Amino acid sequence: MRLLQLHTDFIEYEPINEELNDAEKDIDRANIRLENLIVVFVSVEKGDNKKTVEKAVEEIKNYAQSIKNDRLLIYPYAHLSSDLSSPKHAFEIIKELEINAKKILNEVNRAPFGWTKSFNIKVKGHPLAENFKIISNKQLSPEKNKDDLKQNQYNVESVSSALKLEEKQQSSWFILDTNGILIPIESFKIEKNSTLKKFLEYETSKRRAVDEQPPHVNLMKKMAIADYEPASDAGNMRYYPKGRLMKSLIEQFVTRKVLEYGGIEVETPIMYDTKHPAMKSYFNRFPARQYNISSDNKQLFLRFAACFGQFLMAKDFHITYKNLPLKLYELTRYSFRREKSGELVGLRRLRAFSMPDCHAFCKDIEQAKDECLKRFDLSIDVLNAFDIKIQDIEMAIRFTETFYDENKEFITQISRRFGKPILVEMWKNRFFYFVLKWEFNYVDNIGKAAALSTDQIDVENGKRYNIEYVDEQGKRHNPIILHNSPSGAIERIIYVILEKAAKIKQQGERPQFPLWLSHTQVRLLPIKNEHLQFVEKIETILSQNQIRTDIDDRQESLSKRIREAETEWIPYILVIGDKEAESSTLVIRDRKTGKQINSNLEDLIEGIKKETKDKPFMPLNLPKYLSKRPQIMV
Repeated sequence: MRLLQLHTDFIEYEPINEELNDAEKDIDRANIRLENLIVVFVSVEKGDNKKTVEKAVEEIKNYAQSIKNDRLLIYPYAHLSSDLSSPKHAFEIIKELEINAKKILNEVNRAPFGWTKSFNIKVKGHPLAENFKIISNKQLSPEKNKDDLKQNQYNVESVSSALKLEEKQQSSWFILDTNGILIPIESFKIEKNSTLKKFLEYETSKRRAVDEQPPHVNLMKKMAIADYEPASDAGNMRYYPKGRLMKSLIEQFVTRKVLEYGGIEVETPIMYDTKHPAMKSYFNRFPARQYNISSDNKQLFLRFAACFGQFLMAKDFHITYKNLPLKLYELTRYSFRREKSGELVGLRRLRAFSMPDCHAFCKDIEQAKDECLKRFDLSIDVLNAFDIKIQDIEMAIRFTETFYDENKEFITQISRRFGKPILVEMWKNRFFYFVLKWEFNYVDNIGKAAALSTDQIDVENGKRYNIEYVDEQGKRHNPIILHNSPSGAIERIIYVILEKAAKIKQQGERPQFPLWLSHTQVRLLPIKNEHLQFVEKIETILSQNQIRTDIDDRQESLSKRIREAETEWIPYILVIGDKEAESSTLVIRDRKTGKQINSNLEDLIEGIKKETKDKPFMPLNLPKYLSKRPQIMV
């Protein structure tokens, strides 16, 4: 059985002709309109039975609860499958589905079976509005259905055994205080820390699906940063000029910080052969769902991280103890993970994302721990540049019981560096390739968490990929590998910036972007056309000083242009009239202070340069005259 569940504003349908000999008789031929309900298009397949119906009803129940709607229309729809049941059997299953659905929902309607119908439908525009499910009880025989299995193997997502284990794994949860003491969850007064409590609930429930739209989604559209791309797969976004500029600046900054730390930048392919011996083994130790494709009789998968590309490269290096720790770095554009559709919302969780990925190949566990602390500090430094402070994030550390018993002082050093209580997940047994993983998480306005910076201590992949280094005695060893992203996915940085801005706005304050990430840093507003020449001179000086400046030369009222500049969160707005053109004093609207100040151009330039010091710069990627820009409809 196949179900396409749609949360709709309305559906209108009208039976036109009997399509089947077994079409339902004595039906209402009138035009039917139903509003604010779930429409489930149903295709009944060979082998569907009462068990299939039970599973389908459970899916419909879960979906109805997730969107808080208990009105349903069952719409028989043969076009979702090429393996259809006989019409007689299909009608019986549809009626069984209707009977069972009425037991759990307030209102259940059904469109007539076996009829050609005209219909008009409007689907709501939120992330959960469309939901597709395949429900089957068939057990395929590998011999009898070998061709089907081979075909399906590469057309559906692959799920690693590590991910399956993670979903079933029983963990012990603790709070690590700032003195390195582990406190059982039930003994910690977590009510005093509401964000940490939300983070704990999110982690222990293991429920990643989103029931409501977080505020950053509206902001990313309103600010013309990004939007969903309906012509692509879910979780693949389009970025408008402002979003592309912001992404590029973040990418440049993170890359420079990693290079200053000692990273060696490389580039690796985005797809790999599933038959490569190290690939299959590693995939099943990494918690991710992957995209698969076929090419030239090869079965390939799109990378879900930069790990294996860098590992295959390091395997071919000649490495000695003098080179360690060796730090390879790549900013992947893109990595791909086939996250569940109900988890995809805005920029928080994507299927295609840009990930700064730095691996350090270390001599032994002691060198790995020392390096891990350095990368912890690097990650804090990187997040601070985006105005993401320790008070904005929650930290989680996950480790095996054995690693903790043998490395308590190292864990204590991390807790003191963070300076806040840390959520700990302890495993009895190791089922990933790492013995420790730490991560910084942001808890958003709807209580969902997203990991930013992270690092892992990997004790398997040096051997798995046959990466070796030569020690002082000429003996060969496999290194310990650290997996660090100092920022997390680039898109998640934008997500956090927008979610923080939404919180600030809710508190009645003025949200803004960090100045170095603001698309337009200074906007010039000539009062009249005769002031335009003077405005252009100011723009030239500001641009020569690497300050992104544009000119609102549109034939709109001054008040409207000021208002629109404020809705775009422009940091500095300069209105230029006769007085300003005749003197060296400018009237500047400063968004940060909310005040209007009198200053000269030199002081404005000096202030902006001071605030954006050591940050990357890119010029405007839109015309500097607003009259020349296309209107981005979002």
